[in-house]
Amino acid sequence: MIVNTDKCTGCGTCVQDCPVGAIRLKKKKASIDGTCTQCKACSRVCPEEAIRPEDIAQLEGLQCDACPIQCRIKDGLIGACQRYRHENGRLVRITPLHAFRQVADTVGPEPAETLRQPLITGIGAGTTYPDCKPAPFIVRGRRYNVDVVTVVTEAPLSYSGIMVKIDTDIQIGEEGAPVLVGKRQVGMVATEQYGSKMLSIGGVNQLTGKNGMVAARTIVDIANRKAVKLRIEGGSRLELQVGRAPVINGETPANMRVGCGSATMGLFAPLLKEAADEVVVLDSHLTGLMSEHAAGRFAGAKPSGVKLKFRQSTPGRYFGDHGVGWGGTSITRPQDIVAGVDLAVARPGMRILVTETTGNHGALFEIKPTGKLREVPLTEACRRALAAIKESCEPSLVSALYMGGAGGSARAGVTRYPIQLTRAVHRGQAVLTVGGAPVFILPGGGINFMVDVQRVKANFFYWTPTPATICPIEYTMELADYEAMGGHLAAMQPFDALEPLFGGAECREHRV
Repeated sequence: MIVNTDKCTGCGTCVQDCPVGAIRLKKKKASIDGTCTQCKACSRVCPEEAIRPEDIAQLEGLQCDACPIQCRIKDGLIGACQRYRHENGRLVRITPLHAFRQVADTVGPEPAETLRQPLITGIGAGTTYPDCKPAPFIVRGRRYNVDVVTVVTEAPLSYSGIMVKIDTDIQIGEEGAPVLVGKRQVGMVATEQYGSKMLSIGGVNQLTGKNGMVAARTIVDIANRKAVKLRIEGGSRLELQVGRAPVINGETPANMRVGCGSATMGLFAPLLKEAADEVVVLDSHLTGLMSEHAAGRFAGAKPSGVKLKFRQSTPGRYFGDHGVGWGGTSITRPQDIVAGVDLAVARPGMRILVTETTGNHGALFEIKPTGKLREVPLTEACRRALAAIKESCEPSLVSALYMGGAGGSARAGVTRYPIQLTRAVHRGQAVLTVGGAPVFILPGGGINFMVDVQRVKANFFYWTPTPATICPIEYTMELADYEAMGGHLAAMQPFDALEPLFGGAECREHRV
């Protein structure tokens, strides 16, 4: 690749997006070294169009045909997707082929059914391109006296993304708000789930848009359990790593909420009734008021005359709002949730406990003869109630579901009749797995799947500058079904013949 230094402004976008780290800024200009693979990622992201390819006649190295990028890889170096290395005139897949036994601990136990586990995984399998070629490995074995076939590949998927689950009630941003890496959008804040904020990263529209490279890299980094830094437009700064607690605006929440305010009331009403005459459990979705709530009344709570600022949903359940206060609401001073006290019902000296759904915060107030509130120290009964809520909360963690669409041309590497494969997957005659891990197949047409990335061995998702993400895919079915769907029988080989290809338990890492 050649840099026009007159056009280059030194913005650094090419440095960030080069898959092999071949670009540096020198004297505020891009400089490309000899590790370049001619993947052209830099020329496509350069806002000034200051980078162009070299003359093909001057290119060195072997041309890789594993994907449409067709890198030129010099001896001793690796390609843009970081899977293939040039070794003495041959392109070699860096990671050895994996048997299921090598990823079984990561995947976790599953019922020992004939088709539930693949004979081998797609990890280390490589890719055949174009897709009309048979898949890299089509393997025949025998289980429970049944002949079984597993077909594996590392599939480049433009229809792919990752759904990130952040266990916290802390407000991170408005739903639909852009999720940014630096100044570039890679996704959006999605619909919240129970006790968790959700981010949608990638997807085909992001991958085929102007920020496709950084979107692909972000998907893969999250799937590979690496730490990433994100920013919500108009919201929080996030540091996320699957399997660990999130960092939100520099702070790490200890736990997720036990439930909404109403659920907290339902779980702990007897303890809360012992703690105070009235209890308010703040929550951004449903805030609970004990004296009106069914669980509170069941526990013996009496009308208190306390009125809340939030809009009522049903008795004892109030629609919250969103903010940086207690329970993810806008309430930063707990007494501010009380809009007023009806002294015809309330009595001076009544006590109101205000808390939220993690039990991390609590404040106790006493009603004065004027109806105003006076804060008093928490009692031992209050502390017991808060401790019970807190101890029932799960740790605040980040998790993620990789989502992909495998219903495209990659099916041609499995069978001559791709619609038969799609139908077999939905009928359960062919079981799709990712790196040996079970997936959820979305209903309807196509082969759209979701997989928990913590059940896939780490560091075996990749990206290529098409841009697309790459994941290890396996289809396992009975031999008779494979024959009936027009499988590539001539490319089939026995499992035992592949034993020399399986690498050791510890695989070498060659990643930038």
